[in-house]
Amino acid sequence: MFGRSPLSVDSRPWYLGALGELEVAKRLAKLGPDWTVLHSVRIGDRGSDIDHVVVGPAGVFTINTKFHDDARIWVGSKRLLVNGQKTDHLRNSRYEAQRTARKLMAVAGEPIDVYPAIVLVGARSVTIRERPVDVTVLRDTELVCWLTRRAVTLTADSRDRLAEMLTRPETWATTSGASSELDLPAFVALRREVGAARRVRILWGTAGLLGGMVVAATLAINAYATLLGG
Repeated sequence: MFGRSPLSVDSRPWYLGALGELEVAKRLAKLGPDWTVLHSVRIGDRGSDIDHVVVGPAGVFTINTKFHDDARIWVGSKRLLVNGQKTDHLRNSRYEAQRTARKLMAVAGEPIDVYPAIVLVGARSVTIRERPVDVTVLRDTELVCWLTRRAVTLTADSRDRLAEMLTRPETWATTSGASSELDLPAFVALRREVGAARRVRILWGTAGLLGGMVVAATLAINAYATLLGG
């Protein structure tokens, strides 16, 4: 009735993260048939996962999606700040790529370059003061163009071989498979609940504002009438 959100304090970061991942997944779906995309890739047996792993003509990429609604992002060579606060985004993205490269080397028997990227969703502004050397930071709207315009580094055979390796559960050393897809119907239902609660809160806020205006107007009219009567 009063628009209470179904999200708890603990679940809200998960919800926002899922929103970002779905938005990036929708953009990655626009890549052509030469690209293979995996989502929510579990790595190891401790619950860690990589938001997206992509392989195509330009190589192998790990994508760390970050949903920062209406935030101001500042990027330096060694730091990424969100509304002035330090984050571990660069370090974590770098580590994900290194882990993936080690997994691929163990299967392929040769070094495989893996390029990390941080994809920002929902940010109000992104200021690139100095680009990190080994991690690309960009908005979700730039992602597909960035991938498709990179130089070709893999032949079709190499690309297909890597894609096949990436889809093997044993590559990631997990018994649950390479992908742990989001329960989309359940999430869509949750998203509707969150949206409905937000609309109710807006209605209550609007009603409160209008009520305050009516009270203020009534008081002003009464005061003016008193002055005229005096």
